[in-house]
Amino acid sequence: MAELVPSPHGDPALGPIKRSSNTTPMLRPLATLLLLATPIAAAELQDLQQLLEDKSCQGCELNDADLVHAELSGAQLQQAQLQGANLSRATLRGADLRNADLRQAVLLGADLSRADLRGAQLSGSDLRQSDLTGAKLDPGALSTSHWQGAQGVPAGANSYADLHNSGVEEALKGRHPEAEQRFSAAIGRRPQAAISWLARGISRGEQGRELEAAADLQQAGRLYRQGGNDDLADQLDKAAQQLRDNPKKPNGNGWGSAILGGAAGLFKQLAPYALKLMGP
Repeated sequence: MAELVPSPHGDPALGPIKRSSNTTPMLRPLATLLLLATPIAAAELQDLQQLLEDKSCQGCELNDADLVHAELSGAQLQQAQLQGANLSRATLRGADLRNADLRQAVLLGADLSRADLRGAQLSGSDLRQSDLTGAKLDPGALSTSHWQGAQGVPAGANSYADLHNSGVEEALKGRHPEAEQRFSAAIGRRPQAAISWLARGISRGEQGRELEAAADLQQAGRLYRQGGNDDLADQLDKAAQQLRDNPKKPNGNGWGSAILGGAAGLFKQLAPYALKLMGP
């Protein structure tokens, strides 16, 4: 596009144009408006440009930055200020985010595989559907974040209660394979938790895997009996035996209504119990 150059003589009606070494007065309000409309400050814009060009911006000020779909594989972002930043669907594979501030950041669907998140602040962050395969996280790092549907979540990144309760949430949505994974991780953290064995048994039964479900129910019964709850233990032993005596072909249609009065209904009863009584 051709550059418009005003006549040195100006408009006859307005008189000659007065030149100045300073910024044209007419442009000053425009510059102010542009700065006001920008979501991040000028210094942060420089940091943003540096990050996108060099993939290295340690300690940068990038709060509320828009980095949707950004390609940041291997980026050096140690101690970066990314509070409230939008990193949805961003590629952060192998990125170094140690001690970064990611509070309230949106990382929905982001690729964080093999990323180093040790020391990062993740409170309120949205990690749903993200890929955390091989990521390095502090113990309990995800306890105050949203990570439903995330892949490759390290077992140590969540407390026992987080894992079990997320399994209940998945089961209530009818996502029993995902629920089973969460309950298995919870059992790995606390093998004596009868409620997690029971919950996993229900999820396996809903997938048509009756013999595995029976084994889980029987183990839950043993643990409940050890805790003095003989009535529930007897009910679970009976349910486990029924499954062994009359196994069905795996069809994914579920068996909860026939054995325990409906898996969904039971999960609704277990959910508040788990939320109230389970510690870290």
